[in-house]
Amino acid sequence: MTQSSFFCGIGGSGMLPLACIVRARGQRVAGSDRALDAGRLAPKFDFLRSLGIQLFPQDGSGLAEAMTLVTSAAVEETIPDVIRARQLGLPHLTRPQLLAELLNAASRSVAVGGTSGKSTVTGMVGWILHACHRQPTVMNGAVMKNFVAPEAPFASALVGDPELFVSEVDESDGSIALYRPEIAVLTNVSLDHKEMDELRALFGDFLRASRKAVLNLDDPETRLISEQVPAAKLVGYGFDSPGAAVSGRNLQLEPGGARFTVHAGDERHDVQLQIPGRHNASNALAALAAVRALGVPLAEAAAALGRFAGLKRRLETVGAAAGVTVIDDFAHNPDKIAATLHTLTARPGRLLLMFQPHGYGPLAKMGEQLAQTFADGLRPDDRLYLSDPVYQGGTVDRSRGSDWLADAVRSAGGGAEHIPARPDIGERLLAEARPGDTIAILGARDDTLSEFAAELVRNLAERPSL
Repeated sequence: MTQSSFFCGIGGSGMLPLACIVRARGQRVAGSDRALDAGRLAPKFDFLRSLGIQLFPQDGSGLAEAMTLVTSAAVEETIPDVIRARQLGLPHLTRPQLLAELLNAASRSVAVGGTSGKSTVTGMVGWILHACHRQPTVMNGAVMKNFVAPEAPFASALVGDPELFVSEVDESDGSIALYRPEIAVLTNVSLDHKEMDELRALFGDFLRASRKAVLNLDDPETRLISEQVPAAKLVGYGFDSPGAAVSGRNLQLEPGGARFTVHAGDERHDVQLQIPGRHNASNALAALAAVRALGVPLAEAAAALGRFAGLKRRLETVGAAAGVTVIDDFAHNPDKIAATLHTLTARPGRLLLMFQPHGYGPLAKMGEQLAQTFADGLRPDDRLYLSDPVYQGGTVDRSRGSDWLADAVRSAGGGAEHIPARPDIGERLLAEARPGDTIAILGARDDTLSEFAAELVRNLAERPSL
């Protein structure tokens, strides 16, 4: 790479941490983002400026000779930055191509893949290594609460030793094939961005490219893929799988966390988590198996995991007011939504849910599964409000929207209401919520959902007493 990089789409969840890591390694970094041009998400861009990253309009004006253009998956070939880079003959890397360069160059690396849980597992692995004084570099798609500080409010990256690199890796665009990690983690495999046959092939190749493969044997699809992995490189984990090298026993789920005992060989250690849900207990086993494969003593890892504070937008309690708790969560596919509903419906009180689909394409691919997940996961007294999907422009087929999804949920035996505009859903939630309820805001690809959740807390606090 050149010593100067321009990140087009720098505010994206996968672009911002990568830009931070590249900048911390001494490169000049600049960038652009359509949210910046629209005047949205100012704190995020102020943070990037504080790192010495210069920001430009997304009109090609920031590109110059001797730069490398880095683009996110959301950047089209018709964007002026891309056109200008082509005119200047600049090198062009996609975000995963650059990430793969960094990860593959490290002498020790962990790459975390899977349909769900990869950001949380990446955060757990990063935190354990940091707490055990291993100084990792961590590239995550979500903000890791343990590393948030006044000078680092958007801590989705941790800059440490370039020779110890931990990252989540994405299968949605096929780029998972680029990575050659020392340790590959596979959390689970279910319908999301691609058809199942293609997912099985992608994840199988990802595991074969690693030196050690850490797999969730409790997940049926992952267990099938494990049969393709040589026994010498396989490290299985799970709560219900006798063949797991790292197993969890005596799982106790609590309102604000979970506890269990981790077993590996002759070792037994208690684990106390600060984040709730069976899925997070499984994520913890994945992290423990991965760091153990790196040589971290299991006792140290288990103790460190008890201080893991979680991620932003992963079952995050934004606040409580007037007896109502507001949760912000990234869940957007059937697997993630099912895990979130399972955790939240175990709480007392009703669940008032707003879900914003993360695009029209996902509704076309997995709409029926989403509808069934909501119908199965919500109780009769719970409420589901569906806003219109995220739409960033383009030619995507918009014939299947949230009105269709509401009908599909009702056809599957559940209850749902389509309210197109988010402010109208906010008014409905405020009118409906009563003490003891939980409001949950679900969706991906839209940072303003967190602002909406915080606004709900403020409005609840100002609401006249019921």
